[in-house]
Formats: sequence, C-alpha cells, structure tokens
Amino acid sequence: MSQPAIEPGLALAEALDPVLFCRNRLGFEPDEWQARFLRSESPQVIMCCGRQTGKSTVVAALSTHGAIYHPGSLCILIAPSQRQSRELTIKISDFLGRLEPAPVMEEKNKLSLMLSSGSRIVALPGDNPKFIRGFSAPRLVIEDESAFVADETHAALTPMLAASPGGRRLLLSTPNLRTGHFHDIWTGSVGGNWERYKIKSSECPRISKAWLEERKAEDPLHYAREYEAEFSSAEDSLFGNLDKLVSYEFEPFIL
Repeated sequence: MSQPAIEPGLALAEALDPVLFCRNRLGFEPDEWQARFLRSESPQVIMCCGRQTGKSTVVAALSTHGAIYHPGSLCILIAPSQRQSRELTIKISDFLGRLEPAPVMEEKNKLSLMLSSGSRIVALPGDNPKFIRGFSAPRLVIEDESAFVADETHAALTPMLAASPGGRRLLLSTPNLRTGHFHDIWTGSVGGNWERYKIKSSECPRISKAWLEERKAEDPLHYAREYEAEFSSAEDSLFGNLDKLVSYEFEPFIL
C-alpha cells in the first residue's frame, strides 16, 4: 500500500525547522536545550554533558534531517573507537527507519549509510588519524565523546572542512581531564568561536533524582565528572583510583 503524500506546506516547514521534523517525522520531542541546538546555525558547537542527557540522540536527529533535506551531503561520525561511532550510526539508521515514506537506501550497514539522493553517513574510529584521511567537504563532522578522542585525530579533522564553507563541526562529550582539545576548546584557551551547551544529568527530566543521589554517594568524584559535567584534575583521578584500592574494614591492632 502506498503511503499518503506529505502536504507540501508541512513538508517545507519540516525542511526548514528540524524541531518540527523531529516531532512530526521521528516521534521525538526535543528538550528545550535540544530544540535550541537543532535550530542553531553556528558552524562550531561544543556540548559538555552528563550521561544520558540526550546529546547523541539529538545529533543523530540532526544528521537524519541533513541527510534527507541536503541531497549529496556527507556526514562524518568520529568516536574514540569504531564500536562507539557505530552506535551513533545505529541511532541514525533507527531514525531513518521511522520515516514514512521510507527513504530509498543505496547502502546500509553498521559503518555507513547512503541514500538514493547521494547523502552519505560514514562512521570512523577516532583512535588513529590515518583512518580518517581521504574524505573532503563534509556538511557535518560529529566528534562523539570528544574528550576521549586523540588530539591528533581531532587535528586531522580540520582540513576536511577547507573546501566546505558551510560545513559544521559538532563536539559532544562527558568531560575527562583538564587537558586536551575538548577541555581547551570548552574553556576558550584555544581560538575560534564556539557555541557552548552544558547540560547536567540532574537537569534531564528522564533521570531519577533518587538514582543520581545514589551514584553521588557511591563516588562523588566520578559523579561530578560523569553526571554533573565537571572536568577532573589528574590528581583527582589518581587519588580516586587509589582510594578504591584501600580497605577500611579491619580489626584494630592493639599492643
């Protein structure tokens, strides 16, 4: 059975507004910060976010919108490992599968997607800059878990955009140590104009406050980094790991 045609005015509105596209076509209601991000036109965006705040979901939605409405476009997905970048591809594939009528796919696997319009989405590992050479003029370069991607890999991404004046760079991550490209860009210690989003897990309406309090009680330093989006010092990480090796359950020794 053929799918009903989309009313032209609504189709144009969805093409112009990714938020409307998410609501109507993907069944995804963006949070307030996600809506701001989806409507942003900033060429460089960095997100410092706690776990499960929806950062990967919202960039997957934006990538889906771009693949549909910008024929022939290229989206590059980078993560610390091939497995992690593949997970983002799976999210995009899931969103594409929700569309009615479904887009015609020329290629579909866990590492790359290609629509009949020529739009491509390619997932690459971020642990070796040699693997990301050979791509040019992407419309989107997405660096997932950017704080854990090698600095050399991040540097190798920049030349891709030289022939793509409208290309955008999106960095998203939970924070790590107070060093490396993600930290330096976030704090402004390196040049460039970046639009910034900081979202704590406690600000996400889908995460239980009681559950977060339990995680905080278990390991405050880990909680601050993973859920409150705070960078750690090398000393915090060292002493936090040493503390886990110490047992405080012993009988007192009395002479």
